Amino acid sequence: MDFAEQGLDATALAAGLVQGAYSCTALMQDVLARIAARNPDINAVCLVDADHAAEQAEGNDRLLAGLDTTARAALLQARPFFGVPSLLKDLGTADPRLPSTMGSAYFGQVRFAQEGDLTARYRQAGFSLIGRSTSSELGLSPTSEGPSYGGPTRNPWNRAHSAGGSSGGAAAAVAAGMVPIAHGGDGGGSIRIPAACCGLVGLKTSRGMTPFGPARGESWGGMVSEHMLTVSVRDCARALDVAAGASPGAPYVAPSFARRFAEVVEQVQAAGTVTPLRIGIVVQDSPALDDAVREAYAQFGRRLAQLGHVCVEVPMPVAPREVMQHVVPVIAQNAWAAIEAHGRACGNTALDGLQKTVQSLVRYAQRMSASDYVRHINGLHALGRRFADYLAATGIDLLALPVLAREPAPIGRFGLDWDDYEDYRFGDDSLLQYSPFCPLANATGCPALALPAGLSPRRLPLGMQLVAPLGHDDRLIAVGAQYEAAFPWQRYAPAAQR
Repeated sequence: MDFAEQGLDATALAAGLVQGAYSCTALMQDVLARIAARNPDINAVCLVDADHAAEQAEGNDRLLAGLDTTARAALLQARPFFGVPSLLKDLGTADPRLPSTMGSAYFGQVRFAQEGDLTARYRQAGFSLIGRSTSSELGLSPTSEGPSYGGPTRNPWNRAHSAGGSSGGAAAAVAAGMVPIAHGGDGGGSIRIPAACCGLVGLKTSRGMTPFGPARGESWGGMVSEHMLTVSVRDCARALDVAAGASPGAPYVAPSFARRFAEVVEQVQAAGTVTPLRIGIVVQDSPALDDAVREAYAQFGRRLAQLGHVCVEVPMPVAPREVMQHVVPVIAQNAWAAIEAHGRACGNTALDGLQKTVQSLVRYAQRMSASDYVRHINGLHALGRRFADYLAATGIDLLALPVLAREPAPIGRFGLDWDDYEDYRFGDDSLLQYSPFCPLANATGCPALALPAGLSPRRLPLGMQLVAPLGHDDRLIAVGAQYEAAFPWQRYAPAAQR
């Protein structure tokens, strides 16, 4: 069975496995065969543990063989992704079975002595974690083109273009039908950008929603959240149900919710409506959008209005450059801290194993002082308060924005081969013009949901996002489920491209 050809999401696959429509072993063999066949062209999967994948599938089949119908239903309730093959992003999410390169030749293979809390929750939910997906070096690019992987990760919809980054491998593996769902992380758009590039659903959760423990408390000054890239909103919701909740001692804890996120989707599906919300649409074209994105953004607003929401014109809450003046230094300092710690541990202080732009990042970070870092962290916190004041002043419940200002970039356009890190981030026709909107949610800690919203003239996916106040992830999921029901998208890249 080809789940991509049938348009099945992970929820449907798990139900079929538990109900006996197909065996876990057969599905796993099919997934491994598709990775072997499709990955050479896409370059989305950088590690596969085929032996462990087979062991997991065979163990799942043995468990199911001893269960009656009632027990199987209870199993699916407790483990909603039972037997579903998935991937972890190659950026340090801890799994002793799956080493990580951090997307970098400099780091080699990082091995983990202890399983991370998030990984443990995914396994408890039934996922069969079988390998890792490609990233950019240390997650520092909105594309995934690290030379340590032997070449760029390509977009399954059009292989001349990027699958996005830094969770580009996760998005490309899902869109290409290698796995139905895959883990990613978002510190400046790194879930939403690849979701938009590959026609998927991507949620950057509220700060503190998913765990970093036990080895870490947070990442990038609290800007990073980890979650799954999915083909459906219900998969997104169920994956959050199994992952949500801070680790003991976490520095940030997101608000708890009275209902499961899957129940929010089910309620929307049953009622067919969502209580109308006031949704802000930014009217000024600054920074400039390309024509395809501008048209898709206008259509997104019209569609939200068709669903009964009140769309109102609002200004940008904060100029993108104002956001990035704090985001960029915090990212750089955290990346340099990781590089320095690894070099000290390995006795390797030569930085020539890093890509050119990352070497420039190190020099940029070294010019900053500790007080500079504190000032930028305080700047992020001030942005959170400004955005809260903006929501109150405009009276909106959600803010709608494009994910990217351009269609997915051609391969090579934003590789980490620029000489100057500041130029890469702030220069003419830099990342500031390509991805001006995503970092707002990371800086403020607010949740943001990327949804497929059309195709460019070159048949590349375009994504739009909704940003909610901190702790209102359920509001995003409700509107996302409503939008998906009214305006369904093609869940996987066209078969001819896969």
